[in-house]
Amino acid sequence: MRAIALIAATLATGLVAGLYFAYACSVMPSLRGADDQAFVSTMQRINVAIVNGWFLLAFLGAAVLGVLAAVLHLGRAGFGWVVAGAVLYVATIVITGAVNVPLNNALDAVGDPATAPDLASVREAFEATWVRWNTTRAVASTAGFFCLVLALRA
Repeated sequence: MRAIALIAATLATGLVAGLYFAYACSVMPSLRGADDQAFVSTMQRINVAIVNGWFLLAFLGAAVLGVLAAVLHLGRAGFGWVVAGAVLYVATIVITGAVNVPLNNALDAVGDPATAPDLASVREAFEATWVRWNTTRAVASTAGFFCLVLALRA
């Protein structure tokens, strides 16, 4: 059970780290060149599409499995790496809830970008902060993944 929890936590953490990385190096740079209406419209659609069972399974599962793996590794080799991995991943959930989700909600509250006034201001209030904190999530979750990989080798 201990090995299964650690393997599953490592896999789920790696999947989410890869998602954040993909946003950091492809999605957001691609949208940087889009006009304000296309940017807001695309991000609104992404915000709806990403809330699905597969994403939530990995996103929340990584935290649950990381904590479970830490509990199961208490007093065993690799315990410190498991705890570090779980803490780093849970930090990404905190960041998501404290920064990225409120920004997404504010963007969604704009309504239809075709009729919303002053999309430049909306985008300005969203983009740089969202990108900065997504990069932070990418780094933290990747570091957490690396710690869990080290725990697998312990």
